[in-house]
Amino acid sequence: MRPVVNLDRCEGNAYCVNIAPDVFRLDDDDYAVVIADPVPVEQEALVERAIAE
Repeated sequence: MRPVVNLDRCEGNAYCVNIAPDVFRLDDDDYAVVIADPVPVEQEALVERAIAE
């Protein structure tokens, strides 16, 4: 799995960072960025949950 943050759809609420902190973080401008690419298999369910939020 290779997630991409779509900044046009991102609501900026940091749910992804809170749900999957090993995969996402906020950059200096408070935008989410992917830090695990590809996502480890054991993190995929968390990433799918983060995307659904």
